[in-house]
Amino acid sequence: MGTENTNPFSCSELYFVFMDYDPQYELLRAIRSVQGEEELDSFLSKKHDMLLGRLFEPGSYQKRFSWAIVDGFAAELTSDQADKLRCADGVRVVEKNQELG
Repeated sequence: MGTENTNPFSCSELYFVFMDYDPQYELLRAIRSVQGEEELDSFLSKKHDMLLGRLFEPGSYQKRFSWAIVDGFAAELTSDQADKLRCADGVRVVEKNQELG
């Protein structure tokens, strides 16, 4: 008997996703208070979660984190999922993580 790979992310790789200009992001980023930073973090995390949830089945991807310094996030995706994200409204760039050796 062979061992089956039950890890749903075994065929996925880390991709970085950067979003198009969003005036709401720019407004929240301009607020330099602690409350403003928390609101920005929450806004971006929800925005990125909604995009992924709209395009993919639950459990077929794993978002690692959202950035606040840029409107972007990192996620474990298959190459097919990355291609689908590249065509999604509001997405500017999708790049696979490149290990520097």
